[in-house]
Amino acid sequence: MSHLIAPSLLSANFLNLGKDIEMVNRSQADWFHLDVMDGVFVPNISFGLPVIEKIKKAATKPFDVHLMIVDPDRYVERFRKAGADIISVHAEACVHLHRSIYLIKNSGAKAGVALNPHTPVSLLADIIGDTDMVLLMSVNPGFGGQKFIENTYHKIRELKELILKKNSAALIEIDGGVDLKNAPLLVSEGADILVTGNTVFASADPEQTIRQLKNF
Repeated sequence: MSHLIAPSLLSANFLNLGKDIEMVNRSQADWFHLDVMDGVFVPNISFGLPVIEKIKKAATKPFDVHLMIVDPDRYVERFRKAGADIISVHAEACVHLHRSIYLIKNSGAKAGVALNPHTPVSLLADIIGDTDMVLLMSVNPGFGGQKFIENTYHKIRELKELILKKNSAALIEIDGGVDLKNAPLLVSEGADILVTGNTVFASADPEQTIRQLKNF
């Protein structure tokens, strides 16, 4: 499988969101990445169910919904109904991670587990076989435009080793500070999905930038 590109709408122009959605639809991007923040788990608030429901009406590609919220179990079913195809919850926010994963799977969505930069990959040793995707945060969650954390390369190698050891089919997603310079190395280290925010939406030619990220 060639790597996937998931532009993050958190970096889109919310005064002209429809135009940016149409651009992603036309582009070689594979997914829409949607960051949901509650102002509690992370120090920022983004958007929620009503906005995702509206975006779904215009979007033509799968929705990769990243829940940066406390008590995510309460909302899994509602995000699935709003249009989520993949739902990722933070290991740090889940008291019973195994139950959270199967709550997502039973809703009909793919289940992802997100790890903050300080959280070790070893935390997933007993759950990696049940997970469809692992989202490694390569910046501290909450805000776009942050500097990429270099230790992410090491975590990708660790995670890839764990996936192979446990005979898991989990994909590796990288979120935060991904750009045209580090994207090739991230993929060569084992990343399957790259989330891109400002790199795409601040570009003079977003479709060309997506094409470059997809086809390097």
